[in-house]
Amino acid sequence: MKTCLKLGAATAISCLVAIPASAIEPDGPHLEFAQRNAEAWAAEDADLNAKLAELEAKYGKKPNIVYILTDDVGWGELGWQGGGKHRGTPSAELDQMAMEGMRFWSAYAEPSCTPTRIAINTGRHPVRTGLLSVLWPGMEDGLAAEEVTIAEVLSEEGYNTAMWGKWHLGDLPEHAPENQGYDYAYYGLFNGAPDYWQASYEDQNGTFLFPDFPGYEVYKERTGIDMSVAGYVGRKDEGRTPIEGPAGELSPERQEVFENASIDQITAYVKNHANAEDPFFIYWASYAQQLAPSQEFLDAPGVDKNNRQASFMAMHNNHVRRLLDTLEDQGIAENTLVVWISDNGPMYAFFPTAGYTLLRGAKGDILEGGVRVPAMAWWPGMIEPGQDPVDTLHVTDLFTTAARIAGATDHIPNDRITDGVDQTALFLNGEGHGRRNFMAHYSGPTLGALRYENFKIHITEGHGGLPGMDFYNIKRDPGEKYGQLYPGLFAVSPMQFLLESHNGRIAQFPHRSPMTPEESTLTAHD
Repeated sequence: MKTCLKLGAATAISCLVAIPASAIEPDGPHLEFAQRNAEAWAAEDADLNAKLAELEAKYGKKPNIVYILTDDVGWGELGWQGGGKHRGTPSAELDQMAMEGMRFWSAYAEPSCTPTRIAINTGRHPVRTGLLSVLWPGMEDGLAAEEVTIAEVLSEEGYNTAMWGKWHLGDLPEHAPENQGYDYAYYGLFNGAPDYWQASYEDQNGTFLFPDFPGYEVYKERTGIDMSVAGYVGRKDEGRTPIEGPAGELSPERQEVFENASIDQITAYVKNHANAEDPFFIYWASYAQQLAPSQEFLDAPGVDKNNRQASFMAMHNNHVRRLLDTLEDQGIAENTLVVWISDNGPMYAFFPTAGYTLLRGAKGDILEGGVRVPAMAWWPGMIEPGQDPVDTLHVTDLFTTAARIAGATDHIPNDRITDGVDQTALFLNGEGHGRRNFMAHYSGPTLGALRYENFKIHITEGHGGLPGMDFYNIKRDPGEKYGQLYPGLFAVSPMQFLLESHNGRIAQFPHRSPMTPEESTLTAHD
């Protein structure tokens, strides 16, 4: 009997709809993979449920979950991947976290910052949500109220939810985290660039990066965009108030002040909730590594002083160690999953103040250098230390995995595709137990690459009746240096089956209409 994967798009729809009404709706290739492994996964899930039930009995509640999302940290940047002090960006504390848990060699994000923030919060590729662009001050786009965030899913299961850091999913109140499921949020609206706009205007020596910015007053007069508020404190059902002091005012110093305030609040939050009746979920969207230097760590051992982000990375290392130490001091490390992951590859626009990757490409690309990122998971007593699986992990998987660990999958809506797959088996059972063998890499609305097992194709324009694709074996060639058509001809039909299955699910569950029509944007969506 043929599987859905081997059928055309029209037939695939009728095949795929025959799943339980209460089930999460996965992408077509994920569903086919799950069908082939149904018996083995069911047995494994029974063992996983027993492990989680034993942990819940010990602590009297579901596990706490902490997700740390960093900015522009490339694959190969951390010490455990060959970077660290060898590249002037010491990462000793993050390396220790990696060695104490699981370090992922094949972790993936979306190509840039807003898209990855959509993915980790909704478990969906941004193209499905209608929010396709990286957001800038004054834009009215944002995360649609109809989207369901991981904070909303976990709140339904009784979790206390909080976030700190770079929100970057819309400036308007309806897009804000306190209206997207978070009980508490201490957040900045923008990426790091606006912190330097006014400083560039005021500087007479050309030190900063944006010399043509006209200053706040003229900018507001000309555009109507008010830059006086950089961030807010939000509380569910209570609205938000501007962050007071330097942490809430755009300047080159803001990010360091903001990060220091965040880790103080995060550790206090952990202490206050350690013995609470209900578990907590923390989403920490750190500004590391943005453009800002850390004045305190500019002279830290091993820091490249000409790369201002290197000192910020050193500061972030200390902050992560403070968090992990607090979890251990409070006696809840065994009942707390911590995952650290970068949002995309490095941004070289301001090099040498930049992250770095050994791979081809950078932020904004669907090349490995743009989407393959460092990631680690730390869960003492639950995740065996010293593991380095090559199983594929995508940032959307964190959504579904958190819901599974929390016993909250019933709260994931089934009127849409959820791209994230449950990776609890990978976390708890280790290498070889991952449940993802397919990825679709989008650049805005455009599907630019497909990944199946170790094979990746870049979708290009066909010619002369030949398929439009560059074929790579990513395991053998992670730098994507040897892409060719002819060695991959055997993959043309299988990749076409995957594409038809993927597109069949789009026909069944259409994307949300784009908030900003593509033809009205100044730059391509990335």
